[in-house]
Amino acid sequence: MKTDTTRGLVLLVDDNPANLKILYETLNGRGYKLLVADSGAKALSIAQKMQPELILLDIMMPGMDGYEVCRRLQQNGLTESVSVVFLSALDDTDAKVLGFELGGVDYISKPFQVKEVIARVDTHLRLRLLEKALGQQNKELLIDNSSILRAMGEGIYGLDKGGQIIFANPAACRANQCEVDTLLGQRFVELQFSGRGAVPGQSSGAATEFDHERMIRHVEQAMADDESIRVEQALFFRPAGGFFPASFQLTIVPDSASSTHAVVVFRDISDKLAQERELEQARLKLEAQRAQLTHVSRLSTMGEMAAGIAHEVNQPLTAIVNYARLASRQLVSLKNRVMATKELEAAAETLEKIEQQSLRASDVIQHIRDFVRKPTEGKTRLSATELAEAIIQLTGIEAKQHSMTLNTDIESKLPELRVEAIQIQQVALNLLRNAMEASLSTASDSVFFRVYHNKAGDNHVHFEIEDRGTGVTEENQPFLFNPFFTTKKTGMGIGLTLCQNIVQAHGGRIGYQPAKLHNSDAESGSLFWFSLPVLAE
Repeated sequence: MKTDTTRGLVLLVDDNPANLKILYETLNGRGYKLLVADSGAKALSIAQKMQPELILLDIMMPGMDGYEVCRRLQQNGLTESVSVVFLSALDDTDAKVLGFELGGVDYISKPFQVKEVIARVDTHLRLRLLEKALGQQNKELLIDNSSILRAMGEGIYGLDKGGQIIFANPAACRANQCEVDTLLGQRFVELQFSGRGAVPGQSSGAATEFDHERMIRHVEQAMADDESIRVEQALFFRPAGGFFPASFQLTIVPDSASSTHAVVVFRDISDKLAQERELEQARLKLEAQRAQLTHVSRLSTMGEMAAGIAHEVNQPLTAIVNYARLASRQLVSLKNRVMATKELEAAAETLEKIEQQSLRASDVIQHIRDFVRKPTEGKTRLSATELAEAIIQLTGIEAKQHSMTLNTDIESKLPELRVEAIQIQQVALNLLRNAMEASLSTASDSVFFRVYHNKAGDNHVHFEIEDRGTGVTEENQPFLFNPFFTTKKTGMGIGLTLCQNIVQAHGGRIGYQPAKLHNSDAESGSLFWFSLPVLAE
């Protein structure tokens, strides 16, 4: 048995040494006695020998995962009462529910927030000590010897079988802004969730959005079934009016002879919610800045392409003028002829060509306008074939300007994607322009663009851009997608980083590998690729 007099014995369990180090450094020096284990088997052995008050337990571990460790702890009489707080990058509801069903008392998501870890460890260690005390004391001892409860920062209620408050610590009084006599004798659910004492005019949207009636039923059912519950976010009414956001845990006291049937531990989470709102606002601001930077990058790209665009648009417009003049001469000649069938047919054909060239000019301009315009509709459903064709049309302009040959290999019947087409066009155009520059540096006049889907076991559409340049040195390859890293003399080092951000935002992947000469193992140039997930049926 333990003989230490620390604030509590805490066992840290994680197979990742870095995570163990972070947890240890976070809690070290705060009065706890800390133990560590890097596997589920070691955790069970240490827990049986030392019987800690609290275990911070990683879920995703090789061999024996955290859920299995928790099951075995519950099955062992020496460890069944140990409080388990699960640690995991999983943040879905099912994972949390499973953890609580297995006996976990809380759940901390990775990456760790230092203040959150400290606060939760403090709370659960204090609650663990409180539960031990309540299991041995009756109502009189609880009232007369409640120094631990009164020292806690969390609000605490002792409830009898009917749900009436028979004990309230000073923190509970401070949170409710009232004296202890106002709380004693009231039913917990009516006090905190009915709002009968609320002052008119002090309610708000937040109060009406929270389902107090449902919470009353939930708590009363737990009391009737003798089941402990934890609620991460609720809204407590104050007796004199107003309300505050709170998290609370209701724990059934196992000693049926005690007058205290359940204990409620709660804390005001106003500061926590404010911090979460600030983080969300910062995230939205960052996303807006990233979108703006992406747009600026597209405008810069279009500026460099301006000469090629002017040349490309000028060709169909010149053709339109020439065909129009020819049609005019043909129609004039009809005035002096009786049989003019052939001339009429030729004139009709000429006018048809005028229409085709006009549409061609319009298409070129429209593609440029779509590329430059900031997107507003978000991701849309689009055939990968249409996306590839649009990329080829945009890139063809620059290829002609540099007298480059764009070799394309587009697989037929490509599946559909859900993408922001303009952003993906930007990624492909950036990579293709880099490939052209690399090829020109070695006097090569070709770049290669391939799009395919039929790669076994991978339900992605793959885009490949290959050049015949000098390639990327082995020492530079790991840094290609790092912000502000560039191998160009005049480069800014943001192009590939933007490409990576866009592709990853679409759930895809992006990478680099040295290109191989056909029918040879020799390396020649670079192959950049990215893949996008196929739209689910």
